[in-house]
Amino acid sequence: MKKNKKAKSTGAKQAKETPTKKADWQAKMATLRLWLKEEKSTVVVLAIAALAFVLSFARIHSEDFLHGAGEIFNVYGDEEVEFDTATVNEVLREEAAPDEVVTDSSVGSQELLVTVTSGRYVGQQMKAYNYFGALGGIPVRVKDSVTLTIKTHADGELSATVYEFFRIPALTFFLLVFIAATFAIGRLTGLKSLFGLLFTGVCLFTILVPLLIKGAPAVPTTFAVCSYVALVCFVVLGGVHRKSMCAFLGTVAGMSLSMLFGLAMQWFARIDGLRLDDAESLYQLGYYEGIMIDIRGLLVASIIICSLGAVMDVAMSISSALEEIHVANPALTQRELFESGMNLGRDMAGTMTNTLILAFAGGEFSLMVYIYARNDTFYHFISTGFIAIEAISGLSSSIGMILAIPLTAIISSTLITRAWLD
Repeated sequence: MKKNKKAKSTGAKQAKETPTKKADWQAKMATLRLWLKEEKSTVVVLAIAALAFVLSFARIHSEDFLHGAGEIFNVYGDEEVEFDTATVNEVLREEAAPDEVVTDSSVGSQELLVTVTSGRYVGQQMKAYNYFGALGGIPVRVKDSVTLTIKTHADGELSATVYEFFRIPALTFFLLVFIAATFAIGRLTGLKSLFGLLFTGVCLFTILVPLLIKGAPAVPTTFAVCSYVALVCFVVLGGVHRKSMCAFLGTVAGMSLSMLFGLAMQWFARIDGLRLDDAESLYQLGYYEGIMIDIRGLLVASIIICSLGAVMDVAMSISSALEEIHVANPALTQRELFESGMNLGRDMAGTMTNTLILAFAGGEFSLMVYIYARNDTFYHFISTGFIAIEAISGLSSSIGMILAIPLTAIISSTLITRAWLD
């Protein structure tokens, strides 16, 4: 009897739960259909953007397009070179002496016994040599993970040297901390911003860089890729709505001005990408390997990339604020809304300009100290290529960001006050 009662109660409970689950499922599907109806434009734009990315990626990374680019770093004459990871088993020999310039630093070498943990020699033990000093390399200990440069000579003999300490675990840990903090503070918006950051990196390294290696003009190619990235990021964050579209148009306008000012300043100052730090290495790629990169345009290309983040921040802040003001007080005229945007933008301009200039200065701070220590005259110091490049980069990015404020305010106040866009 007890079993029958229990079975009946269980059956009744399941009978009650089944309609409830069905109703929940129907409610969720209705919500999804409503969202798809409201965000139809967003879905269409993202689908087109995804298709464009897939087709571009497939074309750019096809063998006939790249035609062996990148393979030059794997073969040197009769030697074949690989970069693999390894674990230090034993320090066989070590010679070190204190560095004469830098305190708490040493110069020397180590003979190591390591086990390769990646590549075709995985699991194999071999000797490796580690050379270290104040300016490169560090002494390693047993159980440390390192990256190796393994050379396979024509006679099949192997030689290995430590390239660097293996830093991926440490970097991964702090990356996870960054992701956790972004999600904890931003929740869904934080996840969207992380997707935008990831998408930006993927586009730069898998689309833009291969195009430049194939000789695409640096300035227009970089501008096109950055505009595409801005469009996708804004659509992901805010959908295809007035706020995000105003921010996108303001961003494109600001980047255009940064690009134009960069081109003008490098023409008047008679300096271009050939004076960048790594220009010599890129020049050698063209001279010895036939990889003809548009080195001259890389200075303005870097300005476009640097200005993208700041201009996007300013444009989104202004357009979002004006949208909220309009919702709270629809009676405001276009002029009044524009003035509100300018008041907000003036407060942002000071701090954002400071951020851009300090970012450029901080990136090359050690070189600034070196140049100043030479005790050059002021006009000599200012006329050096390094200072000219940093000045052009900082000023062009800042000008684009500052002028993006009135442009975004004009665009937003114009579109937001149009009834047909409600």
